[in-house]
Amino acid sequence: MHVQSLPRPAAAFGDKVESGMDQTIVAFDLKRMLIGDAPPLFFLEIIFRTAVIYCYSLFLIRWLGSRAIGQLTIVEFLLVIALGSAVGDAMFYPEVPLLHALLVITLVVLANKALDVIMGRSERAEDFIDGHPHTVVRDGVLDVESLAAGQLSREEIFQELRKKGIRNLAEVDRAYIERDGVVTVFRTRDGPASGLRIEPPFAIARPELVDPSTYGDAVVCANCGYHSGPGTGQCDNCGRRAWTPAQQK
Repeated sequence: MHVQSLPRPAAAFGDKVESGMDQTIVAFDLKRMLIGDAPPLFFLEIIFRTAVIYCYSLFLIRWLGSRAIGQLTIVEFLLVIALGSAVGDAMFYPEVPLLHALLVITLVVLANKALDVIMGRSERAEDFIDGHPHTVVRDGVLDVESLAAGQLSREEIFQELRKKGIRNLAEVDRAYIERDGVVTVFRTRDGPASGLRIEPPFAIARPELVDPSTYGDAVVCANCGYHSGPGTGQCDNCGRRAWTPAQQK
């Protein structure tokens, strides 16, 4: 005769639960959660491991130079990710031998140094690995094509300009996205007297949109800051049809 088994009740707090690996796990066991199965003396080993790995990594990063701890390029970003895994695991996992971790860290740093040598000898390799700078503002107007190639949005560029005290695009002669993602700005001296105001941020106060035919040359594109010609309905720079009164810089 077939007898249907009843479902087992849910484990209460502190009950033992059998795992699929034939191991008994006590739910919410604070000793297991906080300390694990390692003996108390293992905490001293963690201190020793951390000191060794940290000092060795610090020595190698100092050897790499200050660029590795500043704004990161693509190669340096990959270096940080690789070192983070090798350094972190060796600090507290008892099954990770120190010599293995030191070897991995050394190989990662040597690979980074080799890439630096290759990029220093070949401009094409440098552009392929680290990318190349892009012009994002030219004569007070956003360079839309370069902006897309640099993989930054208009709002991100405006944010970087505001950080440098720029309130109006007309204040900018040239702005570049460097290889490491930093925006370099050169202020204008003889550029247009008025342009697109970017302060406050558009999320706080969007530009007033107007009909360009009623303002003539006194309007700029609300998207890129391009100055409109008489009767223009579409921006010649970005193709948008949003115009706002030009603001004095």
